[in-house]
Amino acid sequence: MQLQKIFFAALLICLSLTCVEGQQLKSTPGFDSAAIDKSLNPCENFYQYSCGTWIKNNPIPSDQAVWGRFQELHERNQTILRQILDKASASSNRNSVDRKIGDYYAACMDEAGIEKKGISPLEPELKRIAALKSRAAFDEEIGRLHEMGVNVLFNFSATQDAKNSDEIIAAADQGGMGLPDRDYYLKIDAKSVETRDKYLAHVQKMFELLGESLEKSKSDAATVMKIESALAKAALDNVSRRDPQKTYHKLTKAELAALAPSLEWQRYFNVIRAAPIASIDVTEPEFFRGVEALLKTTPLEDWKPYLTWHVVHAAARLLPSKFLNENFEFYGKTLTGAKELRPRWKRCVDATDSDLGEALGQAYVEKTFGAEGKEHTLKMVHQLEDALATDIQSLDWMTPETKVKAMEKLHAIANKIGYPEKWRDYSALKVVSGDALGNSDRANEFEFHRQLGKIGKPVDRLEWQMTPPTVNAYYDAQMNNINFPAGILQPPFYDSKLDDAVNFGGVGAVIGHELTHGFDDQGRQFDAKGNLSDWWTPKDADAFLTRSACIVDEYSGFTAVDDVKLNGKLTLGENAADNGGLRIAYMALMKDLAGKTTPEIDGFTPAQRFFLGWGQVWCTNERDEAKRLQAQTNPHSLAEYRVNGSVQNMSEFATAFGCTAGQPMVRAKACRVW
Repeated sequence: MQLQKIFFAALLICLSLTCVEGQQLKSTPGFDSAAIDKSLNPCENFYQYSCGTWIKNNPIPSDQAVWGRFQELHERNQTILRQILDKASASSNRNSVDRKIGDYYAACMDEAGIEKKGISPLEPELKRIAALKSRAAFDEEIGRLHEMGVNVLFNFSATQDAKNSDEIIAAADQGGMGLPDRDYYLKIDAKSVETRDKYLAHVQKMFELLGESLEKSKSDAATVMKIESALAKAALDNVSRRDPQKTYHKLTKAELAALAPSLEWQRYFNVIRAAPIASIDVTEPEFFRGVEALLKTTPLEDWKPYLTWHVVHAAARLLPSKFLNENFEFYGKTLTGAKELRPRWKRCVDATDSDLGEALGQAYVEKTFGAEGKEHTLKMVHQLEDALATDIQSLDWMTPETKVKAMEKLHAIANKIGYPEKWRDYSALKVVSGDALGNSDRANEFEFHRQLGKIGKPVDRLEWQMTPPTVNAYYDAQMNNINFPAGILQPPFYDSKLDDAVNFGGVGAVIGHELTHGFDDQGRQFDAKGNLSDWWTPKDADAFLTRSACIVDEYSGFTAVDDVKLNGKLTLGENAADNGGLRIAYMALMKDLAGKTTPEIDGFTPAQRFFLGWGQVWCTNERDEAKRLQAQTNPHSLAEYRVNGSVQNMSEFATAFGCTAGQPMVRAKACRVW
């Protein structure tokens, strides 16, 4: 699904339960005074002060690239889901939902069966590719592979029309590359060259595992790199893709065909059984001109290794161990720095959640989510909305005219808490016992056609883009709603046993973060109905850009690892949301505490506990490779800078901890948008 086109902004999160099915689970405290390194000065490095002892005592497990409070919760959730799936796969008395999730999980876990089958599940597709003899057959194969979830040549899906949010239209986007981002193919620094060399060697090795000779595998890998490099050169960079004005091009089928006439589009549409298409949002027309150039100059024989590579790459996690391990060597060790593969059960839990998330989510919600969490979250949402309204009205840089529009948008934001009102129907998805790869392919096809089936139909504003167990939350600009899956409404984000200060610093700041996304550099370009529409006066737009530039400059100065800096333009939306969310959460807390007696707890004032609640949410250890990958591809800043970058801009933080001008946590030129 084209989340870039939905302008979907998320924040990763974690939580806690005491036991599941009688098994004791490690408690995740909402606030941990033992995590603080009190030998440090909070005004020098607040992140290290908040988390220093936690960081020392929580080394990264060998199967992880990053280990933090979020990952702690994800591990807990995986244990809960595993127990659900173990029971569903073993029980003889199951309903249709349990049977589906249980059989899917059991097939994924059947390592011996997967080894025994070898590559036989792939052979029909590999033979079909090898037998391609015409451009027409090639066009059909592209469609078949897209149905299977194989990322070749380009992406095709459905999306809300950015300028008519009530309408679902087709969407064509760049794709077809095996490296994380187009810059991995284009940058010429030593590290990028090294990564490309390792990628080339990995592709070659996968061809060898398929049975190719050393000479042919080397030639085929070079062909893959040549085609993917050409696609990368035509692709839009990730900073430009953040601008909805640059990624909206509503074309007819004829206009799309004119961009890449060498592909017979109607044949492709027939293969994927697309609903009648009146218009298509083409994210980047230049990319499809690049596709056309490739189609005209690349012989059919060269396309065969490219398609073969992507088929085996997409299937690697459910192939015999030699493929699985080689896939991990590059995508795990090289790109993220993980030392060993995660246990199979964890990978299969994630796969089931990915492909049958709302089926698995029903059982998860029954076990973990109570009315109290929903009620408290809604209460805090309303408190944060009131604080943001006060903030907007008090801005000295925004004109009354634009404030009216901003308030209209704020009041229109819908709140979705916990889980969907209506569960997704998976009855059309066939799950076969013992057929792990087939189940995955059929799940991809089910989702592909579920998305395409939306074209021309009314928008379902109740649909969720995350599953209930997900440790995350998000704002959707075209839906103009905030979404909090059941997964996040537990410690350390929310703990009913703790004081309001810590909870406002945790889930309160998260709520504020998601609300602020409606007014970040992307979200502000959409109106109250979710339409791409300029509701700003020129004066206000200029003032916003000036204030945003301050945040870009601030975060661009932070070092991720070695010579790699954060990309302030790529991370602007998330950084603005962190700063705005923390500020309005503090405002909401102060209003909530007004007139109340607020004694110190653990030696900290409510204001100090608020900021510590924020800091401890982000306690994280991260491998250098993962830092490099995140800095180059992820719109979120590294954990340390999410904490320090935000508190540096708040005089309330300096007051709380007695910081003075000139100390690192007191920024001389504080940045503030919201």
